[in-house]
Amino acid sequence: MNHKTINHRDTETQRNTLTEAVIGAAIEVHRAIGPGLLESAYETCLCYELRQRQIPFQRQLELPVTYKGIPLDCGYRLDIVVNAQLILELKAVERLLPVHEAQLLTYLKLTQLHTGLLLNFNVPVLSNGIKRILL
Repeated sequence: MNHKTINHRDTETQRNTLTEAVIGAAIEVHRAIGPGLLESAYETCLCYELRQRQIPFQRQLELPVTYKGIPLDCGYRLDIVVNAQLILELKAVERLLPVHEAQLLTYLKLTQLHTGLLLNFNVPVLSNGIKRILL
């Protein structure tokens, strides 16, 4: 086993640990307030939970898009980026659609991050509304 393999495993383990911690925070929010609210309410509550757990994050992070060397102001914003490693795309919809997955995948490509969570809070049990996307 070489050094690169060990580092890759360590990074993957850290990412999994972070993802599990975020999912735990999201489940706590869902248990407390349930489905049926606006996405912005879930975002505010999830940020509170992340802060309580001392998990670093950025909220509503601007995502610049460059086309042929020209920066474009497209108004894209990432809901939450956790520890500069994990993108959280929050939804409060009847069901997740392929377009939601494509949106998160695009965000991962544009940021060059590798892991994202699509979290749909409008479900009876949150575990049914979580989709992990890897780039």
